[in-house]
Amino acid sequence: MSRLTHSEIHMVHRIGWLRAAVLGANDGIVSTASLVVGVAAAGSGKTEILVAGLAGLVAGAMSMAAGEYVSVSSQTDAEKADLARETQELRDDPEAELAELTAIYRARGLDESLARQVARQLTERDALGAHARDELGISETVTAHPVQAALVSALTFAAGALVPLIVALITPAAQAALAVALSTLVMLAILGGLGASAGGAHVLRGAIRVLFWGALAMAVTALVGALFNVTA
Repeated sequence: MSRLTHSEIHMVHRIGWLRAAVLGANDGIVSTASLVVGVAAAGSGKTEILVAGLAGLVAGAMSMAAGEYVSVSSQTDAEKADLARETQELRDDPEAELAELTAIYRARGLDESLARQVARQLTERDALGAHARDELGISETVTAHPVQAALVSALTFAAGALVPLIVALITPAAQAALAVALSTLVMLAILGGLGASAGGAHVLRGAIRVLFWGALAMAVTALVGALFNVTA
């Protein structure tokens, strides 16, 4: 009799880099496109539009990298502090920590005897790992990586920002705002769908969500640019 193998594909291991990548690319497209649309709506020439867009790309990529690094580093510091505290507690009062782990497993549905047996066996194998995972919610799968997040955010921001810049470069200044807006909406729909697909979520819902906020951002900046039309 043949044995069927059960294979599962989960997306949780992608959370760290996927969040940074989607955020970076989305921010790069939306912020740079909005900047270009706003400057173009103000009646600026192609040179001014491209300079503004390029400045937005560089500043945005550096800002994303710095922001992600600081944010994720803070999370990492908090995780390290919690692990250090847990290590000290395991050293000072191992029985209390064993009881604490037992209570966690009892709360999850195990009876007293089995919960204590599981807690004892996991403690003997890797006490800190068991407490980190089941008490603190820290695991290697979802742990923070500051440098990875910073690099991914900066690179994906720059890649996203190139889309409106290239469109602005090959389009006459008079049509730049419309061309950038339309191409950005297409790219946002694709990005939203890909991000949702990579995370195992609903593709259409992800695309619509990104489209809405991108369109709103460009509409607002276009209005601001029109109010301060430099050719008026």
